[in-house]
Amino acid sequence: MLVIFLALTGREAWSQIDDINAAINKAGRQRMLSQRMAKAYFQIGQKIDVDRSKKVLDSSVAAFDRQLIELKAYAPSPEIKDAYSALEKSWQAYKDVLVATPVSPENGRKVLLMSDEVLALAQQGTTLLEKRSGTSAGHLVNLSGRQRMLSQRMAKYYQAAAWNIASERDAGNLDRARKDFADALVELSSARVNTQQITDGLSLVKQQWMFFEIALGQKAGVDLRPRQVVATTSERILEEMEVVVDLYEKVSTKVLNSTLP
Repeated sequence: MLVIFLALTGREAWSQIDDINAAINKAGRQRMLSQRMAKAYFQIGQKIDVDRSKKVLDSSVAAFDRQLIELKAYAPSPEIKDAYSALEKSWQAYKDVLVATPVSPENGRKVLLMSDEVLALAQQGTTLLEKRSGTSAGHLVNLSGRQRMLSQRMAKYYQAAAWNIASERDAGNLDRARKDFADALVELSSARVNTQQITDGLSLVKQQWMFFEIALGQKAGVDLRPRQVVATTSERILEEMEVVVDLYEKVSTKVLNSTLP
């Protein structure tokens, strides 16, 4: 009886995901965390806001671990479960470099490469979940969640370049991320489902985006202030986008519930 009970309730005991939109939100957050951890690592290496950067790294590692367990438990199809099993393997290697090796430019180059590998796998899981949802509302949760990731991805590449561990390819990735963020901000601002809260939240993001873009356009030199601005502004944009994504998730859940018989 106990074995049967545990088999029936194990999914609920481990998972704190209630529906597909919540899953898309958390899956999207894994993308963001993959980039945020690298950003924090590079900031620690350059002695940029070290105490806060260490807290960001530690909390991000813990959150990634926790959410990976939840997403694997929730996975509504064998394909999605396989995607998160693959992510788990890549994550373990990435995590080892982040927390079990000395912070150095050499290890920083490994972090830069692995952060992209983990991001690609996290993106795969998010895409599969959005496809599973089959709604335009689910697309907005994914798109707004991707903005969180891009805020950290841009900061990651900037800090990598400042630490002299980035390549020309990475510079191109930074430019693409800046364009993608700006384009998505336009799309989200014109979404028909936007509530006043969402509109207000996006307005705050746009204000921070102005400061962030200016900092990203400054070359890192002896003056550490641009690196500091990138560190702090990327966190502010992330905070505002977290609010916006949660609002889109609520709107999407209402849409989902309204279509149920």
